[in-house]
Amino acid sequence: MPRNEKILVTGAAGYIGSHVVLALLGAGYRPVVLDNLSTGSREMVDPEAQFVEGEAGDEAAVAALIAQEGCKAVMHFAGSIQVAESVAEPLKYYDNNVSTSVALLRACRRQDISAFIFSSTAAVYQSRTDRVIKEEDLLAPASPYGRSKLMVEQMLGDASAAYDLRHIALRYFNVAGADPALRTGQCGKEATHLIKRASQAAVGSLPEITVFGTDYDTEDGTCVRDYIHVSDLATAHVAALDHLLQSNGEGGTYNCGYGSGYSVSQVLDAVDRQLDTPLPRKFGPRRAGDPASLIADSTRLRETFNWQPAHDDLDHIVATALAWERKLHG
Repeated sequence: MPRNEKILVTGAAGYIGSHVVLALLGAGYRPVVLDNLSTGSREMVDPEAQFVEGEAGDEAAVAALIAQEGCKAVMHFAGSIQVAESVAEPLKYYDNNVSTSVALLRACRRQDISAFIFSSTAAVYQSRTDRVIKEEDLLAPASPYGRSKLMVEQMLGDASAAYDLRHIALRYFNVAGADPALRTGQCGKEATHLIKRASQAAVGSLPEITVFGTDYDTEDGTCVRDYIHVSDLATAHVAALDHLLQSNGEGGTYNCGYGSGYSVSQVLDAVDRQLDTPLPRKFGPRRAGDPASLIADSTRLRETFNWQPAHDDLDHIVATALAWERKLHG
């Protein structure tokens, strides 16, 4: 079946959303991007996509936009994403992530949207160091950020039970890298993600890289994460959308990762290999809300959608992140 449907994509002027827009266009969909540009950048949205500046939490405006454009599904990326900030400013996260999602779902209900894809996170899980995490594992978020995302997942479950709404929640592990063609990447100067900050240090935008915590219950004492290339994550979104729209499939929850983890020290070693010189490092205390280890069991994603990653290599992920940072740095 040819893909030609219009898809409303909230928050798609940001890092992950802008890559998903590229993947949607490549698959033949027509994305309608809605973003308030509070953290995103208009330049990161592919010019082939339609762009509307506005609020995902403006129920009336979103409902009118869906009706005007004839959107067949919604992908929801808009929200706040920094764990440490959520601990310091929890109400901001419940407002931006939960209240906005309530209004967006009301708009979808008014326009009979029956397919919804939600940008969730591995931060909903209880931290584990003994094995990879499955979707049915214990949900015990360690931060307001994780709790806000879990609340939206629960709302989606209730809405799907009550209305004609099939939803897919994609729980991201650590997203990193950039579009290999350098059409978009991560732009935020205040980013907290390790590979982004290491890339900034590599080009001189930061004086050094800080390792937060060296006393975790891991092999080398630093946090372990499952790093997924952002372009692979984008293709997972298209596969999920195809499942809902083209195959009329059921909704569900899916981990997005590779099933292998790297420590902070191992990631910085990979950056050093790209530079042929060590990054300046300093060591600081643990950040509030950071679990020791997060590694995905992505079996359900791979088997349900026949998803096959194309960028599963730490050195490649780091290389694309560095190439993008050099482009930004001029």
